[in-house]
Amino acid sequence: MTEYKPGFIAQLSVIGQEGSRWILDGGDQEQGIMINASEFDAPIEEGDKVEVFLYVNRRGELTATAHIPRMTCESFGWGRVIRLDDKEGAYVDIGSSFEVLVNKADLPRVKALWPKTDDELFMTLRTDLGGNIFGRLATEERVLELIAEAPETVFNQNLKARAYRLLPVGSFFLSIPENYRIFVHNTEREHEPRLGEEVDIRIIDVRDDGTLNGSLLPRKEERLGDDAETVYRYLTDVGGKMPFSDKSTPDEISEMFGMSKAAFKRALGKLMKEGKVSQSEGWTTLK
Repeated sequence: MTEYKPGFIAQLSVIGQEGSRWILDGGDQEQGIMINASEFDAPIEEGDKVEVFLYVNRRGELTATAHIPRMTCESFGWGRVIRLDDKEGAYVDIGSSFEVLVNKADLPRVKALWPKTDDELFMTLRTDLGGNIFGRLATEERVLELIAEAPETVFNQNLKARAYRLLPVGSFFLSIPENYRIFVHNTEREHEPRLGEEVDIRIIDVRDDGTLNGSLLPRKEERLGDDAETVYRYLTDVGGKMPFSDKSTPDEISEMFGMSKAAFKRALGKLMKEGKVSQSEGWTTLK
């Protein structure tokens, strides 16, 4: 007889009803496999064949649900983090009628890089010896088998992506929903993203194998806008006048604004062109 296992999808025949539950043909399961009648949106009857996902309930019985998860023991998908436990790991919504645990051993060693609630993990399902289901993050080997080849047209475009692997040399992402693989070197980011965090990545290279290199740093014109906003906000906070100008030393500018003198001069130039500030005798003043 057919052996059915938890963590997999099965097509089973309806062979009877017991109270508020249907009995499904369980192959070598003599008592059949139970499923709550409320699982089905449309009416069913004996003899129907239904698609279900199998799992072990709290009593250790093989049970079925009609809510098919976004991944199984033989497929991968995104699971949404719903809560975190410092001792156990991340509990994840897989799109079914129960949640699964991704063990803390699979999460980054640095706690600050753990996912937060609503971050999503690219994962599969596994079972322990008792048939209980847990989540397992996708390995790089499996990711390479599942990714799509990116076209040249994505160069210099911004793509939404989630981090699936974190290394000291850089971060690896999968774009949403295209499933392109993107690598961001640690020099192309201001801070390291969390595992499962969703970000906007600017594509800076399309490789011959269809994978991508990206950057989390803003474009030059976007940085200029950010620097100008920093200077303008400082002027506003100090009453509209500051003893800094394009004649200030690089050390003075770096200490006060955390930017290079060249960036500071570009920011001042932008504000002056927009008519927001003026300079006189080493002072910059709001207009």
